[in-house]
Amino acid sequence: MSRDHAGHTDHTDHTSKIVGTVWGLLILNTLGSAGAKTIVPLPRSLIQMVTMGALVAAFALALAINLQLRIRPSAFVLLLTLLLVPSVISSADLESGFGALFRCARLALFIGTLWLLSRWWNGGLTFVRHHIRMYFAVLGSVAAGLVVSPGAATPELYGGRLVGALWPLTPPQIGQYAAVIIGLTVLLVLGRRTDRVSAAVVIVPSLVLLALTHTRTATLGLFIGVALAIGSLFLTSTAARRFFTWAVVCAAVAAVAFGSALREWFLRGQSQENFTSLTGRAKVWDALLAAPRTTADEWFGVGLGDKSFGGLPIDNSWLAVYHEQGLTGVTLVAAIIIVLGGVALLRPPSLPRACAIFLISYCAIASYTEAGLGDASPYLLHLALAASLLAAPATAAPLAMPDVPRRRIPRWARRSEVA
Repeated sequence: MSRDHAGHTDHTDHTSKIVGTVWGLLILNTLGSAGAKTIVPLPRSLIQMVTMGALVAAFALALAINLQLRIRPSAFVLLLTLLLVPSVISSADLESGFGALFRCARLALFIGTLWLLSRWWNGGLTFVRHHIRMYFAVLGSVAAGLVVSPGAATPELYGGRLVGALWPLTPPQIGQYAAVIIGLTVLLVLGRRTDRVSAAVVIVPSLVLLALTHTRTATLGLFIGVALAIGSLFLTSTAARRFFTWAVVCAAVAAVAFGSALREWFLRGQSQENFTSLTGRAKVWDALLAAPRTTADEWFGVGLGDKSFGGLPIDNSWLAVYHEQGLTGVTLVAAIIIVLGGVALLRPPSLPRACAIFLISYCAIASYTEAGLGDASPYLLHLALAASLLAAPATAAPLAMPDVPRRRIPRWARRSEVA
């Protein structure tokens, strides 16, 4: 290997590591600062300092490796940028306080970092591996907290469901992270991009943590998302067809053998009335929709907030966006889902396309009982990953051939010889 080629390879590897670090910092930023009580009490101001510091560091690193500001056209990031408009308009009157402007600045930094990273979006699986590694590390901290203090990790306040005892994470958060990396790892195995032992190391403990969270949305999103993703590979992958067949058989056997236990896990000890009202969410939704609004609030919302109404969490992405960014925000978020889904359907069958379909369908399902599609959140990162998977590979520029001066041929040499 020549010295120049070796130097170029080292530079590429170094840049790849920085890109992975930036993605990990974005994930750290979206972990949030609200959740269960931790074993060692962490002031919320300290957690916010860490998460915001992670975002600033991510933007600075992304800018450092992309000083030329080379970006790839991306309808997803463009629509996110447009989403800033209603966010700033509604937050400027300070109806939601100065925190709304702070959240707008955070969203702008988040989107700016995605623009800088878009240079490396080429339809490959590199960002999928970054995604799995970082969220698996987060789940590792959850498992460590469960081992160190089982009581703090399964408090009565959350009905005995698993929470983050070292970092304040709620059961829905843990369930979401576990479901996403399980689905992506299953698809990597089917595509023969990882071995079964490595996959089992990720899937088995993640399944255990998902079961301990009793998170119904994440579980349904996982099963439906994986089914749709495998369906996209059904005609071109023997492994996908085999896995789908075995999954159906195992699901049928489990439904018969463990039907009562599964039903008890699904209901989480709730009454039929509480289950029907989606654990009280429906009451908050009805109150939000019935609240009087001005024309400005109707179209642009009341400004970025903590995704709550009347002191209670909204727990619905569409209603949270409607409340904070108005009908304009709802239209843009719907456009994001439609554009990503449409591009995924138009792509030929492939493993990256299957991963993108899983992520898009999971976020669409989770949006019914989880907020986050209108602000910097893990759900936007999942969709950004889907956008990177759907990006067309960058075409390499043809190598310019050096101009070779023509050699002058004497006239006598041009004459053909007569035998």
